[in-house]
Amino acid sequence: MYAVIATGGKQYRVAKGDVIQIEKLDAEEGASIDFDNVLMVGEGEDVKIGAPYVEGSKVVATVKSQMRGEKIEIMKFRRRKHHQKRTGHRQYLTQIEIQDITG
Repeated sequence: MYAVIATGGKQYRVAKGDVIQIEKLDAEEGASIDFDNVLMVGEGEDVKIGAPYVEGSKVVATVKSQMRGEKIEIMKFRRRKHHQKRTGHRQYLTQIEIQDITG
């Protein structure tokens, strides 16, 4: 069984046992998190699609770690103007493991 959840402005397709990285959540390592924003749940022919969310379904996950992602370099350059600017960004992420899907 798999589900599509919405968190951090993005959508993720998850199944039981998956380990994914999502936008930072305020939770400590080992804490349990419930995702109620389930857009779709099911497997094979038995699929429930929400409008916008599936009623009575949730995804339970545990926090594995708080981390930062890969560094992204931003380079702004204007030709023939002696102007260039270089900056970087590392996004804060939360690594979670999916424990259970109900729906």
